[in-house]
Amino acid sequence: MAKKKSTENHKVIVIDSLKSIANLKFSKEEIQLLKKNIKANGEFFELNRLNVLTFVVLASKKQDYKSKEKLRQAGAVITSRLNAVKGEDVIVSAVVKNDNALFVVEGMALSNYQFLKYFTDKKSKENSLKNIFVQEDNISSKKSEELWAVVESIYKCRDLVNEPLSYLNAPTLSDELVEMGKEAGFKVEVLDQLKIESLKMGGLLAVNQGSLDPCTFNILEYKPKKHSNAKPLVLVGKGVVYDTGGLSLKPTANSMDIMKCDMGGAATVASAIYAVAKAKLNVHVIGLIPATDNRPGGNAYAPGDVVKMYDGTTVEVMNTDAEGRMILADALTYAKKYKPELVIDFATLTGSAVRAIGSYASVMMGTAERTTFEELSESGYDTYERMVQFPFYDEYAEEIKSPIADLKNIGGAEGGAITAGKFLEHFTDYPWVHVDIAGPAWANAGKGYVTKGGTGTGVRMLFDFIKRNY
Repeated sequence: MAKKKSTENHKVIVIDSLKSIANLKFSKEEIQLLKKNIKANGEFFELNRLNVLTFVVLASKKQDYKSKEKLRQAGAVITSRLNAVKGEDVIVSAVVKNDNALFVVEGMALSNYQFLKYFTDKKSKENSLKNIFVQEDNISSKKSEELWAVVESIYKCRDLVNEPLSYLNAPTLSDELVEMGKEAGFKVEVLDQLKIESLKMGGLLAVNQGSLDPCTFNILEYKPKKHSNAKPLVLVGKGVVYDTGGLSLKPTANSMDIMKCDMGGAATVASAIYAVAKAKLNVHVIGLIPATDNRPGGNAYAPGDVVKMYDGTTVEVMNTDAEGRMILADALTYAKKYKPELVIDFATLTGSAVRAIGSYASVMMGTAERTTFEELSESGYDTYERMVQFPFYDEYAEEIKSPIADLKNIGGAEGGAITAGKFLEHFTDYPWVHVDIAGPAWANAGKGYVTKGGTGTGVRMLFDFIKRNY
């Protein structure tokens, strides 16, 4: 983010009407060419002056969620073109005062992400684009700074999800969270295995029984002096750093290949708090992240076991691959101590959610006020991280009753995303939203500004929701 003037830099100019082209410093021939091509192709056109590129982007005057997404996607195409010509610097400017240019920048920056850590020849694979300069004449400096905070947090989130278990076990995830706290300015407390045992967090400990690595429980807190909320917003993230399914080993071919992404909820929560702290939003927010892997080794918990949870509830384990809800339940109970205004949990929880709506949105349900769901949905549309609210009828809870314990950890063959939610509901006594991000948290192929691998889903939506409401 800077002001920079140079005839050698590539440029992106965002306009709001074709009439604006006449005010740009182009020749008559270039102006005619621009008008002709933008009318024909829409959105934007590229001028190539001896491999110095100028992109003119036509933004819709109707700023709805679809028009904003078109600008992000245009930004992704621009980044691809700049990398194709080995461009290093680009200046983005706007002819009128609004946020349209920032949506273009957002798409440009997010599409330029790469995870190259494990390549021996990563230098040769690096994108050439290094700097996106924002000329702030008509672009809000504050909003620009907030955007960079969010972009940086998305990079953090994607990095965490893309890291393999060979590096990112539960203790290493805790180390990464501590570093994020130091960088952004929030506190991180890590409870080790001994402390977790003393607290009798039975769900987290049960899932961890098959692992050689200890589990951790991470408490993140950002509390500025002038926070606007009397009671904290608590975010809970599922931190299963790798999921084999445990003794209920995943049966589907290739289903374990991407299970390093099963801590996507933890990455979303930590990265959202990172963005909030970087942007210095006036909100008291707490993150709770239980972390472990789920393996079938050693003394692994088994189908038929009865586990006593942190709050004393007994759970009959019918499937060890339903482990996420076991560790989240302990975290949701722990959240009660903060007397929260609202709790939102994020988890790559069920294949059922993916089968219901695919990878184009996340599923949400819970006990919060209707307005909370409406606000989350609005933020979801605005950031194009859309959310679908599922029914949450009492009848679904009948399916998780056990004949030998208080609950069982799975329901029937149908409505699995909802019965998982009803299991979690048992451990709450506050306004609560459960968000199942199993679909959009991982992309098998990149598309636009959503890069292959960890997507960082939920972070932009959460930041927008917090900014709007706190």
